[in-house]
Amino acid sequence: MSMQSDNVRSCCFMVLSMLGFVLNDLLLKAIGDVMSFGQIIFLRGTVLCMVLMLILGRLGLFGRWRECLLPAVIIRSVADAIATAFFLLALLKLPFANISALLQSLPLAVTCGAALFFGATVGWRRWTAIGLGFAGVLLIIRPGMEGFDSTSLLVMATVLFAAIRDLLTSRLPASLPSILVTTATVVVTTFFGFLLMTIEGPWQPVSGAHAFMLACAALCLFVAHHFVILSMRLGEIAYVAPFRYTSLVFAIVLAYVFFDEIPDGLTLAGASIIVVTGLYTVYRELAIKQSG
Repeated sequence: MSMQSDNVRSCCFMVLSMLGFVLNDLLLKAIGDVMSFGQIIFLRGTVLCMVLMLILGRLGLFGRWRECLLPAVIIRSVADAIATAFFLLALLKLPFANISALLQSLPLAVTCGAALFFGATVGWRRWTAIGLGFAGVLLIIRPGMEGFDSTSLLVMATVLFAAIRDLLTSRLPASLPSILVTTATVVVTTFFGFLLMTIEGPWQPVSGAHAFMLACAALCLFVAHHFVILSMRLGEIAYVAPFRYTSLVFAIVLAYVFFDEIPDGLTLAGASIIVVTGLYTVYRELAIKQSG
């Protein structure tokens, strides 16, 4: 009963996390034309760092900061920072819903990575589902066809590094507080944004409205990062993974409401294939566990 309760809570955490990520993306896309993405990452991260410092102080966790120096935490944080940079580059150029549709391939990439690097058992049915899922990705990207945009490859690079991040999250020691993992990720990403900002050019003035939007984006990102870590660590991946797909629903609805974007037929078809094959891989994992 305890594990079932943990799985239910984890699924709720995942839905909340996906909503946080989508709202953060929506806010950043809205201000992406007025400042560089390095400045966006740095300013959003600075706000988030201040919030996290207050939380760490209240929880009395400053004395445990050395735990953030674990190799898995550092590599996870760097992977997240690189994923963030690739994602923001794509976000400023591609339709909002298209990006979200491509990101749905992340659970398939995680399953593939778990098999290749952690020795997880993946039978021919799940490998077939993974192959079909990435065929759905090709429908959205359309290489060699009219409508192909090379920027889509940035989203796939985002998926690659996000998969590395998620795989490492599942390997973190249970004694390590999730808020410390969140903090390490935000600090590394903010520093990465600072480096990009110094390369990209002069500082852009920030209006009060844009500062407010960045602060809201920081809050949404905190919710997203913290609850996805809680979800991945508390529940079983097979139960939690399907709820990642709620982000596609959130993204399509919000893209239509705020940007008047409607995905075309090929994008919807590709997204449907990705979601169905992703759900099937979860079903097969559950079936194997129950039969074992």
